[in-house]
Amino acid sequence: MISSLLMIVGILYLALQLEDKFSIPSPLCLIALSFAAHYGFEQAPVLTGDAEHFATLVIFLLPVLLISDSLELKLADLKEQGLSLLYLAVAAVILSLGMALVISQWLFADYTLSFAAVIVLFAMVLATDPVSVVSIFAKFELPHRLKVLAEGESLFNDATALIVFVFIGLYALNGGVLSTAYVVEISSAVIFGSLAVGVMIGFIGLAVMKTTENRIAEMMVLIMTGYGSFELSEHFYALLNLFGAHTHMHLSGILACIFATITVHHVMTRAIADENQRINRDEAELQLEAELLATSSSAIRNVLQRIKATVAERERHLRTKEDVQLLALVANTILFVAMAEMIDLGLLLKYKVEILAMFAATTLIRAVMMGLFAWISNRTDKMTTVSFRWWGVLTFAGIKGGLSIVMLSMIPPTFQHLEMFKAVVIGVVLLSTFIYSSVLLLFIRIHKTQFVGEKRAERADKAV
Repeated sequence: MISSLLMIVGILYLALQLEDKFSIPSPLCLIALSFAAHYGFEQAPVLTGDAEHFATLVIFLLPVLLISDSLELKLADLKEQGLSLLYLAVAAVILSLGMALVISQWLFADYTLSFAAVIVLFAMVLATDPVSVVSIFAKFELPHRLKVLAEGESLFNDATALIVFVFIGLYALNGGVLSTAYVVEISSAVIFGSLAVGVMIGFIGLAVMKTTENRIAEMMVLIMTGYGSFELSEHFYALLNLFGAHTHMHLSGILACIFATITVHHVMTRAIADENQRINRDEAELQLEAELLATSSSAIRNVLQRIKATVAERERHLRTKEDVQLLALVANTILFVAMAEMIDLGLLLKYKVEILAMFAATTLIRAVMMGLFAWISNRTDKMTTVSFRWWGVLTFAGIKGGLSIVMLSMIPPTFQHLEMFKAVVIGVVLLSTFIYSSVLLLFIRIHKTQFVGEKRAERADKAV
């Protein structure tokens, strides 16, 4: 265990050094260094060893990654960009699956893939990775609205892809009969149920958070809130069964975790804004007292104490966010190390044609979906105007991640094309991480001046 810890810490240290000195995104460095450690040292520690254990590890670490990424989103931004995010995270996924069904017979002509199998396969490779996107965006000055679109889509896209995968793809693959009524009913139940659970657990977390002024304790409450909402949603049927219901219904842990974290973050952010206003009022009061001839030392002392308490509380909230981001970084490192250990290069080479075909197809589909988004958004005042630069960023922000491999573990072991699916999904995850990240970096750097100008204009508009 100690050797595993040393390897993880060493890889993370080198990845952060490469990111700081050469501006290489940490996910790229983590994957490359993880592979180097795994294949360079024959006695490298084993964290998982197979897809099933890797999926368990991802589920264990996924909530902390979701918590960290959700802290980047503000409720005001979600309201402002709600219609755009609805398209990116829901409509684009559905339309992408429609295109997949059209081209699947040509794309996998040597395989007899059913409707359900196509849905299962493409749902896995449509799920994106918010960690990589946030890591790359952190290195550049980009318009705030563009960051909200890309990062928000990465978060909510995962939930949509997972709902489609479980409640439509796997349901049909296991013999379930699909109907419009079923799809509407199950989607509504999962989305609104997860929302209710997330908000409820979020407010419970806030109530507990008010009982402490300890920064570490506050962070623990935030972690418990995210994990609690995730676990309750995934095992929602157990709660229903306590009240006499006999059902296996479960909600979306991803959505519940996101909504719980956003609830906490919104209240904390609003509290920080209120604290800033209090500081300004107290400073004005202090200035007034100082200008009086008969200055009251006790009044000044009271104002200074209020300012000190307010600043301390604000700093505690901000540092809690930084602590969670550190935990997420460590979790992400563990995931990449484990991924390097479980990947079978021989299997990837066996299905290299299918992997490349799927990667090309999903890239084309995403480019078309983002182009359609730009076309629609530029024709209505209710959505954000999308330029060619924004289209490029949104297209290559579709980096795949560990959730895709979690879905792999949920496919029945008796499924005929399971081996091919495993190779294709893992291959697309790797290709998208390296190729999309590299192209995204290059694209942003080429248009760096324009993006900086857009960000400054955005600030000027807010100031007005």
